[in-house]
Amino acid sequence: MITSINTKLLAIGLVSILAVGCQNRKVQRVDPNETIDLSGRWNDTDSKMTANAMIEQILTGPWLANHLQANSNDKPVVVVGMVRNKSSEHITTETFSKDLERSFITSQKVRLVQGGEMRDEIRTERADQQEFSSTSTMKKWGLEVGADYMLQGVLNSTVDQYGKEKVVEYQIDLQLTNMETNEVVWIGDKKIKKYIKG
Repeated sequence: MITSINTKLLAIGLVSILAVGCQNRKVQRVDPNETIDLSGRWNDTDSKMTANAMIEQILTGPWLANHLQANSNDKPVVVVGMVRNKSSEHITTETFSKDLERSFITSQKVRLVQGGEMRDEIRTERADQQEFSSTSTMKKWGLEVGADYMLQGVLNSTVDQYGKEKVVEYQIDLQLTNMETNEVVWIGDKKIKKYIKG
């Protein structure tokens, strides 16, 4: 009997605590370009800033002028390959890859082709069209634009911690490779260092 009453009182107490906790929670919309760093971990601001800086590095490298000169000023075709996360954090590198692609397209200095899973999905759709679309609207096989260069990279981090103070340094290394010759035509890196206290 006493156990049953205690259990009920405990349940009521927990519900009350949860209700009070939920009342203090506040959510508001903010500008997506605003820098907000709550945890000190890699975030959307780091991704965008790094992508923009690295695409600027890539597009000012001599490889671009060399390509244009050797190809009658035809823009190079680039595919963004794998960016591997070897940092100490769980980071979804797909968002960083999309930021790289967005920066490439915004520059208008290269042509970008689809890679990875999205390219596979497009090929599956094209295969379906061969069977289900009319002859006049189906898209043909063998007309894809082949990439001249592939961009690949790795994201690393080092952590130095003492007590409640921590320094995290992220290093993003990217390289651009000629698809035909396997020659690395550009290598660049970007570092971000964060001091976290408390």
